[in-house]
Amino acid sequence: MKHPSLGRNSAIIINIFLIITLIILIGYKTSQVTSPKIIKEISVPERKSSKIQSQVGNIDTNRIINADKEPGNWLSHGRNYEEQRYSKLNQITQETIKDLELEWSFNMASSRGLEATPIVDNGIMFVTGTWSVIYAIDARTGKEIWTYDPEVPRSWARKLCCDVVNRGAAVWKGSVFFGTLDGRLIKLDAKTGDLIWEKDTLINSEKDYSISGAPRIAKDKIFIGNGGADMGGVRGYVSAYDTKTGKLLWRFYTVPGDPSLPFEHEELKEAAKTWNGKWWTMGGGGTVWNSIVYDPEYNQIYIGTGNGSPWNIEIRSPGGGDNLYLSSIVALNADTGKMNWYYQTTPEDKWDFTATQDIMLAEMNIDGEGKKVLMQAPKNGFFYVIDRKNGKLLRAHNYVPVNWATHVDLETGRPVLNEEKDYTKKPEWVLPGSYGGHNWQAMSYDPTLGLVYIPTHEVAAVFVPLKGYYKMQPGTYNTGTDFYVNDVAATMSDIPPVTGTLKAFNPLTGETKWSIDHNHFWNGGTLSTAAGITFQGNSSGEFVAYDSENGKILWSKEVQTGMIAPPITYEIDGEQYIAILAGDGGAGNSVGDNLGADKEIAAILYGNEGRLLSFKINGKSQLPRLAKREEKIPEQPTLIAADEDILNGEKLYSNYCGACHGAGVHGKTIKDLRYITKDKHELFNNIVLNGLLEENGMSGFSDLLTIRDTENIHAYIIDVATKDRLAQQNK
Repeated sequence: MKHPSLGRNSAIIINIFLIITLIILIGYKTSQVTSPKIIKEISVPERKSSKIQSQVGNIDTNRIINADKEPGNWLSHGRNYEEQRYSKLNQITQETIKDLELEWSFNMASSRGLEATPIVDNGIMFVTGTWSVIYAIDARTGKEIWTYDPEVPRSWARKLCCDVVNRGAAVWKGSVFFGTLDGRLIKLDAKTGDLIWEKDTLINSEKDYSISGAPRIAKDKIFIGNGGADMGGVRGYVSAYDTKTGKLLWRFYTVPGDPSLPFEHEELKEAAKTWNGKWWTMGGGGTVWNSIVYDPEYNQIYIGTGNGSPWNIEIRSPGGGDNLYLSSIVALNADTGKMNWYYQTTPEDKWDFTATQDIMLAEMNIDGEGKKVLMQAPKNGFFYVIDRKNGKLLRAHNYVPVNWATHVDLETGRPVLNEEKDYTKKPEWVLPGSYGGHNWQAMSYDPTLGLVYIPTHEVAAVFVPLKGYYKMQPGTYNTGTDFYVNDVAATMSDIPPVTGTLKAFNPLTGETKWSIDHNHFWNGGTLSTAAGITFQGNSSGEFVAYDSENGKILWSKEVQTGMIAPPITYEIDGEQYIAILAGDGGAGNSVGDNLGADKEIAAILYGNEGRLLSFKINGKSQLPRLAKREEKIPEQPTLIAADEDILNGEKLYSNYCGACHGAGVHGKTIKDLRYITKDKHELFNNIVLNGLLEENGMSGFSDLLTIRDTENIHAYIIDVATKDRLAQQNK
């Protein structure tokens, strides 16, 4: 082409310029289609990649079923489909463990909660961190191979109940799959970290949905759920996608929708009969946010479903009802999503008693007969052993003290309620509370001893029901209960102290074989090995190995960072490694330091430097010794507020701030507001109302709070900080 008014050389130059411009525009448009959706631009590190051997990540159903034949790899979330977190590796024995030392550490660039279980295949580790960032790491050296940041909008943090966490990825036939906090399911090339596809799994992105759980894969199907039932308007479901194309294959809803419309599948018609009122306008809850287990014996997946939304059943379903399929274990045909059976652990849930805690599969001799069973220790305090074939309840023993029910009737399968603890009639303290007797932290099982190792906690909850007109509020908790309980709690007696324990529990007899008390209630998951060793990290920053039979401490290493994630083990060139993510946080942030009662919390003593740690016999590395933080509460602004304003601020703080910043303004891994600087005090309203620190995950609350509200909250914080500063000075 030649421009009619230009010479030949000029026309060539212009044509080249136009072609280059066209290429740039096409590239830009293409990037807009293939890049993750971003609500706000966020500065992220450049993604790096290098070559990985071609066989890495070539995991399939048969390899996971036969994982015991290659115990040096950790192929799936719970190691294999049984998810017992029991490894046959035994190079690290009760005799050699004295020489277990750090081999390498990897900086996770985070001071927030780290909850993931790494996947290891042929010397490459895949692990997720905060904000759904995923890493491929050389499992021998700890060197980064590639990193992929899905660029989750920081504003999404307001939709989350429990920190910006992620519990892991799945690896399948050369690809890596993981979920993001903003509800995407992403597929990457395992060798390079390059994006292959991403799918939005949310049915309504305006609601407070999220994904923090690890997906599971079997038979070229990837199964993923979502979270958000503590928040606003969320309805639970689990989805199955084709691993190759990302096509949605089936979806199972855990609670019925509007009964005036056709139900999505036939199981919901019967479920709707167990609800009252207009539950669908509030979502209903029942999210599948953690446990999804595939059973190749019966080609079933077992999903654990969550709490009702709101918690308070008199708001959610006036007059009660079982509210199927809340707080249930549901068996689905893995190919079709059709329900085969269900077992509801907590009918009429009103306590946030999710059944989303880890499910493990086993074969046991029960009453003289071999049974294929599943086991779960859900929040409600009872440990369940269930026949996987038909859902029949075989055992149900309480593994922690329980006062909301007296026992579980094995004939009916239902808990026998203690009517004296019905908080919908009047405020009551209940044990377990909403943290449960056991939360998401993984438990392990030693089949040779018949013991399950459960990270338990005893945290009573004082439930104060909200009465009268109730309106769901997006971007915050919607429980139908008041989080300000101080006045009511002061009138109650015998509320037990907050404790955390590791228990070796016999699921058939209900006997606790041994238990270890911790300094703080919120601790890590467990790993058991064929050498008779059970590993657990704790909130004091100690990584500990116990004798699985009697609980004797065999080895302990102070890493100075609290741990809530579970350890894993793998082998390279005949050497066994033990790896764990260190980084406190998650839902435990709301208790903070237990109003100063818990003194040995590593996150408070040393900060919360997130790291991935790997140990082996005669490891050659050492972590730098961290100095204890000697923070002093700074001088506070002059407090000009009436007592009633400070009290109002305390109530507002309890309902809108405490979940992240800690009860009573005693924070743990998210900023302790007693220590905010002078400039932050001056900007307080701008931060809280307008989201000045949104890039840190602190979005604005101007849709829920007024200027007077924030001033009252600020006054309460200053009041607490001033009193605590004086106490510090008088020590």
